Amino acid sequence: MNASSERFAKSQEYFERAARVIPGGIYGSKSPGFLVPGHFPYYLSSASGCRIKDVDGNEFIDYLCGYGSQIVGYGNPEVDRRALAQIAVGDLLNQPHPVMVELAERLVGSVSGMDWAVFSKNGSDMTTLATSLAMAETGKQIVIAAEDAYHGATNWCSSNVFPVFASEEQRNIAYFQYNDIAGLEALFARHRGKIACVILTPYHHPTFKPQLMPSPDFFPTVERLCATEGAYFIMDDIRANYRLDAAGSHVRFDAHPQMVTMGKAMANGYPLSVLLGTKDLAVTASGFFITGTYWMSGAPMLAAMATLDEIERLGGVPRLEKLGAILKEGLESLGAAAGFGARVSGPLAIPYLTFDEDPNLYFNQRFCAAMADRGIFIHPHHNWFISLALTEKDLEITLDAARGSFAQMAAERQSFRAGPPR
Repeated sequence: MNASSERFAKSQEYFERAARVIPGGIYGSKSPGFLVPGHFPYYLSSASGCRIKDVDGNEFIDYLCGYGSQIVGYGNPEVDRRALAQIAVGDLLNQPHPVMVELAERLVGSVSGMDWAVFSKNGSDMTTLATSLAMAETGKQIVIAAEDAYHGATNWCSSNVFPVFASEEQRNIAYFQYNDIAGLEALFARHRGKIACVILTPYHHPTFKPQLMPSPDFFPTVERLCATEGAYFIMDDIRANYRLDAAGSHVRFDAHPQMVTMGKAMANGYPLSVLLGTKDLAVTASGFFITGTYWMSGAPMLAAMATLDEIERLGGVPRLEKLGAILKEGLESLGAAAGFGARVSGPLAIPYLTFDEDPNLYFNQRFCAAMADRGIFIHPHHNWFISLALTEKDLEITLDAARGSFAQMAAERQSFRAGPPR
C-alpha cells in the first residue's frame, strides 16, 4: 500500500462499498473525479470553524466551505443553538413556524428592491421557480442565460447532454457569452416577442475557467433590453449572497433585477433557499403552486436568522474581503517568486486561482494536490470561498503551505511542463 493509500484507507474502503450500491459511488459535484485522486479524501466525518476532518482523521484548513454554505464557520455555536433548539421540540410540522414570517420580513427589509419572499431548500428549486414565474407572468417561453453559467441541476439548465433534454427541456434556453453585449442584443433581436426573462449570476463563475467580473455597461444593457422586451431580469445570487453585499450582490454592481434567488450561505449550511421578487410579480406568485414537503421546516429558518446576526457580528463583507486580499496577494506573490503566473480571479471573498501558462488547468491540479498534501483543502476546478471563521493565523499556515507547494512545482517543472502523462 502506497503512502496515499495509507493516508486515505478508510475513504477508499467506503468508496469501494459505495460503488456497489450508489451510481458513480459519489455523484455530482462531490465526485472524486473533480479533485485529484490520491491527494484528497472521499469522505469527511466532522468539521469545526474553518477546519474539516476526513474519515481517516486527516485535518484540512478548508477553502470550499461546503461549496459556499459555511460563511460563519462549521458548527457555529449560535447558529446551531437556535436550530437545534427547534429540532428538539419539532421541526417539520403540518404548518409553518412563525419564524417564516420573521425571516421573510427581514429579507424583504434588507435585500434591495425586493417586496416578497418564498422559501425552498435548493438553488435549483428557486432558479426554476423564478424562470417559471417569468414565463407565467409574460406568457412567453424563451429564457436567456450566459454560456457556462451554473443555475442548478434541473434539466432545463443542467449540463446533461442526453438528446431528449436538448430537444425538449432545453429548447427554450438561449445562450450568449457573459459580458458580450453585441451577442446579447443579437439574441433579443432574434427572439423578439418571445423572451420571458434573462437569468444571470452577479459575476461569471464558470467551472474550469477564471472568474469574470461584469463590465460597467453590462447590467445597464441587460436592464434596457428587458424593459424594451417586457422581460424579467433574474439575479441568481445563490452562490455569492452575503459575500459581496449584505443587501444582495446586485447592489455591488448597481443592478436592478425583478427577482433574486439566494441560498447556500444564508443559513450556514442548513438547507434553505429563497426567491425574492418585486410587487408586480406578487399576484402571479400567489397563484402559483409552490410547495415541497420539507420547504417550510422551521430549524433552517431559525438558523438563517442566527446566521445573519453572526455575519454582522463577525464583520461581514469587509472582514471577508480583508481576509481574501491577504490570500490573493500572498498566492500571487509566492507564485511569481517561484516563476509562475499565478492569478486569483473573482471577488476577494470568492477567489479562484489559475495559471497564465496553463489554460488546461494541469498546474491547478498539481498545486491543489500539493496543498492538500500539506493540509489545505482548495479545489482545482471550482471557485473557493472565504469564511468568517478563518483567521490571520490560518492564512499564515495556508501561505506557508503555498510556498512549499510552489517550490515543489518549480522543482518538478520539467517533468510536467508538457502536461499530464498519457
